[in-house]
Amino acid sequence: QVSLVESGGGVVQAGDSLRLSCVPTRATFSLYGMAWFRQAPGKEREIVSSIRWSGGSTYYADSVKGRFTISRDIRKTSIYLQMNNLEPEDTAVYFCAVQQVGASAYNLWGQGTQVTVSS
Repeated sequence: QVSLVESGGGVVQAGDSLRLSCVPTRATFSLYGMAWFRQAPGKEREIVSSIRWSGGSTYYADSVKGRFTISRDIRKTSIYLQMNNLEPEDTAVYFCAVQQVGASAYNLWGQGTQVTVSS
């Protein structure tokens, strides 16, 4: 069974940057896309950004456009999220997710990494 391991979270101040990483525990094939989600206390999980594995097209939530950048390493089947100009509203647990070919939704999830932004 493949697991996804997130890292890079931490406690920072508003305006700082963080880079999250998501690495599978073993080679993952038949990828349709990968994404970052986040869940703040008392709120539902929301998608932050996604990347189509074939072609690399990306999606960003309006709240992070211009500040966050998603990228992928095809050889490592890993994704990253560069987060710049962080805001207190970005405080959440960030989850990595994989949608495999044939799956109707994201079907593999990581355990999450905490990002806390103080004002």
